[in-house]
Amino acid sequence: MAYLKQVVSAGMVLLAAAGGYAAYDQLNATREQPEAGEERSRPAAAVETAAAEVRDLSSSVEAVGTSLARQSIEMVALASGRVKEIGFEPGQKVAAGDVLVRLDDEIERADLAEAEATLRETTLALERAETLRKQNAVSQAALDEARSRKAIAEAELDRATRRLADRTVRAPFDGIVGLRQVDAGARISDTTVITTLDDLSEIEIEFAISETLYGRVALGQTVVATAAAYPDRRFEGTVTSIDSRIDPAGRSFKVRASLPNEDLALPAGMYMHVTLQLDSRTAVLVPETAVVPVGGKSYVYVVRDGVAERREVSLGARQPGTVEVADGVEAGDIVVVSGTQGLRDGAPVNIVARAGSAG
Repeated sequence: MAYLKQVVSAGMVLLAAAGGYAAYDQLNATREQPEAGEERSRPAAAVETAAAEVRDLSSSVEAVGTSLARQSIEMVALASGRVKEIGFEPGQKVAAGDVLVRLDDEIERADLAEAEATLRETTLALERAETLRKQNAVSQAALDEARSRKAIAEAELDRATRRLADRTVRAPFDGIVGLRQVDAGARISDTTVITTLDDLSEIEIEFAISETLYGRVALGQTVVATAAAYPDRRFEGTVTSIDSRIDPAGRSFKVRASLPNEDLALPAGMYMHVTLQLDSRTAVLVPETAVVPVGGKSYVYVVRDGVAERREVSLGARQPGTVEVADGVEAGDIVVVSGTQGLRDGAPVNIVARAGSAG
């Protein structure tokens, strides 16, 4: 009987302890549960925002190339002889037809005078023969011979005139002459380089790009070139020619672009860095700092009526400081760019700074 009383007493003690713990747990749960409207009364998170904007987004390829003159030749004389006169200074701008060099031409002038005299003589002889033929004073054969002599004299005059003209070296087109390679009094041949002549009114840039881009390159595409000599300048031009062959060794093809060069700043042979714009499209861009990666997905917080709305987004091309949003954000949406740590969907926000665009 005493044993039964002890068991009953122990059971009552356990029940009382269990009831006390349940009451305590309920009290704590009641304290931890927020009152109605407590979530809304929490202080708004301070954030910085920017507006998603629409821009023309272009894809490009970079290469290195060499500048080429629009026209470029090495000036040589068409005859051999002694340099009598030099009519240019290095770096001088010349027009087509300007005299660059004259060779000694005394013999050629004498030959020309002789040819002119011979032509006058044969012309008079032909006139006399024609008059006498009308009078039947000479035969037809004599008249034909007089005509042949005149034709020969005319041909000889043409040769003498050309030989004299070859003693003068003229610029074949407008351009800039290079350094002198000969001096007055020197004897030169028809293989001696006198100077160079470059038409620099436009510059061509030749560069090579991978064969994988062959179908994406087209005439008229924009090219931007820079040179170490002009670190603060950008030279813009367009694609003017595309090679029809692929280099089997480098698996690349050559492209040429034309750049305006009115101030003659660019010489031929300069090493240049080239950016070729392949295509462009309209895209929505946001700052890179607005993207929140979570578990292999990307999210952006959009602010609407003072509340942060978390959206999953699909990203596209990236540019320095910005990223394309292919889906999930529209142009003009205000996105959070700073203060995303700890931010939750539906949380109130306080915009402390706002940029006007994604850039």
